Amino acid sequence: MSSLPSAVGLRRMVPADLERVIAIADSLKDAPRWRPEAYLAALDTTTSPPRIALVAELPRTGRIVGFAVACLVPPQAELETIAVAAETQRSGVARRIFAALIEELENAQASEILLELRVGNRPALALYRSLGFESTGGRPRYYADPVEDAVLMRLPLR
Repeated sequence: MSSLPSAVGLRRMVPADLERVIAIADSLKDAPRWRPEAYLAALDTTTSPPRIALVAELPRTGRIVGFAVACLVPPQAELETIAVAAETQRSGVARRIFAALIEELENAQASEILLELRVGNRPALALYRSLGFESTGGRPRYYADPVEDAVLMRLPLR
């Protein structure tokens, strides 16, 4: 593993980040394809339920290399998306983003985080299992294009 994770800065996502965030998501086969309006809604502090959206950026260049969005409905939170640019995958960036997200969710009184992902997304399944998530079930034919089952996962917090 490179020294990249310790050099990555983490902060709240802002509208100026959306072009890069969308470019990262669009470049990854298994990342959700959100419309710009969905990201803007995730940044709106007046919406209900509230969301926490974070980005990871390189300090010297400010280049965004990853992001995450979670929906908060205490005592639960749902990890809606987490993505890392292909050139920085497997360097610990996802773990750094996730750790910062967990801290924010715990501060917001969440006691567990839920997610669903494609059954065929083996790298993500391995990451989530290594973070302590457990499979809780599935949803047959949940995803389209291509049609694929979803795996449901849960991680207790605190």
